[in-house]
Parts: sequence; structure tokens; C-alpha cells
Amino acid sequence: MDAGKCERLLVVLLRVAGVMLLTAFGAVFLPTGWMAATHRWLGLGDFPASSLVEYLTRSISALYAIKGGLYLLLSTDVRRYVTIIGYVAWSAIAFGLALIAIDVHAGLPWRWTLGEGPLILVIGIVFLGLSRRVATASLGTKKPGPP
Repeated sequence: MDAGKCERLLVVLLRVAGVMLLTAFGAVFLPTGWMAATHRWLGLGDFPASSLVEYLTRSISALYAIKGGLYLLLSTDVRRYVTIIGYVAWSAIAFGLALIAIDVHAGLPWRWTLGEGPLILVIGIVFLGLSRRVATASLGTKKPGPP
């Protein structure tokens, strides 16, 4: 795939992922009863009623939404932000691997585990591959990613 197609695909994927992540913002304000019902519907049992659980569910939703906003911002000029996209890709790879371990350790249902960590891992790998192609085409041989 040529660099131009890689660049366009990266823009589209960043925007799709960004919009999907932004939907998490609604969960920041979700009534606790709805969270409890969703928790039961997912087969996770009774929703633990504690301040810490409320804090963690709402704050992680806010962080996902912030990440979605970042993805949308990065999609506006992937050549300019290719180094940051490389960092985002590597962090997604690490986060995906960590989530797989966390989900297994926490005993979450297999469909939850397969739908979360591996998906984030694959997204990170795709972002990394595309950003490296864009970087190679626009910056010579420089590869994006953490120093």
C-alpha cells in the first residue's frame, strides 16, 4: 500500500476510534442504577456499591473520552503529528497487553477479555504500522515512537 493510502487510512481509523472513544463521555453522567443494570446484563453480577467504584467507572470513562478527542485532533494532520501517533500506538499496544492480563486476573468473562485488550492491541499495531509508513514517506527514514 502506498504512503498516500496509508495516510488516508490512518486518518479514517483515528477518526472512527476517536468518535467511538468519545461516546464514553456519556457514562460519566450515567445514573448509578443504569450502570448497575448494565453490569448485571453483561453477566458481571451485582454492581459493587462504593465510592471507589463510582469514581473509577466515571473517571475511566472521562479518560477514554479525552483520548477520543486526542485521536480526532491527531487525525487533522497525521504527517505533523506522526511522532505523537507513534507514541499513541505504542501506548495502545502496552495498554492492550496490560488489559489482557488484568482481565484474566480479575476473572472477567472470556468474551469481555477477547473484546477489550486484543482489540486495543490490534488497533495499536495498525496505528504503528500506518504511522511508520507515513513517517518514512514524509520524514525520510525516521520512525515514530518513544525515544
